[in-house]
Amino acid sequence: MTFGQYKSISILVVDDHSLIFDGLRSCLAPYSELELVGFVEDGLAVYEQCLKLKPDLVFMDLKLPGMSGFDVIRQLRQRWPEMMIIMLTATVEEKSAREALDVGANGYVLKNSPKSTLLAAIKSVCKGKTFIDSSLDEQQVEALIGAVDGDMPMLTPREQQVLKLICEGRRNRDIAEDLVIGLKTVETHRMNLMRKLNAHNVAELIHWAQRLAG
Repeated sequence: MTFGQYKSISILVVDDHSLIFDGLRSCLAPYSELELVGFVEDGLAVYEQCLKLKPDLVFMDLKLPGMSGFDVIRQLRQRWPEMMIIMLTATVEEKSAREALDVGANGYVLKNSPKSTLLAAIKSVCKGKTFIDSSLDEQQVEALIGAVDGDMPMLTPREQQVLKLICEGRRNRDIAEDLVIGLKTVETHRMNLMRKLNAHNVAELIHWAQRLAG
């Protein structure tokens, strides 16, 4: 199996569960080009280990003691802009994937995905491409550009109000009365929300709104 321009790839695993390291070692053992060179359990220790081991690729968990995976990626990017970083996490959220990419990750892979997904992610980032686990909605991840701080700045304040009321099950006419705006204005806001959030019906709009808020 080829991995882009790399003849061999040294990999550092960052996770607070040693079973993840053991699982990756077993998973990648058949591929001599992939070498696991280290394991770090605390976010605060990652930078020092990268200085010492100089890995080509880092598998980064999201939730770590000491420092979050997002903050670690920000730290590493300042020193090693060319380092490949794949967030390997159990967090099934488009919002988290968007934030991971925005802070500098090259890929986002779920821990419960099959081995083939992990290998595809490695091959993709080695070729300079971004990889999003197929269990996530890639279009939704793209639509969330700028919406990683929890307040969804991609939406106007009025759109956020309308979205909140939609999630509460309010009808267009009710929303118009509550916000003291015209019915057609509410319909326009709803259409804009569905376009921005890549929702094709009201159920999907509510679904994505709940995930954004989570």
